[in-house]
Amino acid sequence: MILEIAFIEVLPENHLAFESAVKKAVYEVLSTAKGYIDFELHKGIERRDTYTFHIHWETLEDHTVGFRKSELFTEWRAIIGSYFMKPPLVEHWELKA
Repeated sequence: MILEIAFIEVLPENHLAFESAVKKAVYEVLSTAKGYIDFELHKGIERRDTYTFHIHWETLEDHTVGFRKSELFTEWRAIIGSYFMKPPLVEHWELKA
């Protein structure tokens, strides 16, 4: 299992709309992707305009190839992308016990 962590900056006036859009995008799009396991949204305390997505995937390729190179990614970004102040920083992590 792989953990994707994405850091997203959102304008203060868009926080509620962004959070609503993320819920919709996860339910309608992300949850249908091959290899998707689960999703968490976190909001920064020190960096109040920064959110993180924590997304578990079965494999790295399920995210980087299967999802990112599919129509689902286009749909995902159409729902949430307009709220980004700049492109997200995305990193992948191995889970260790």
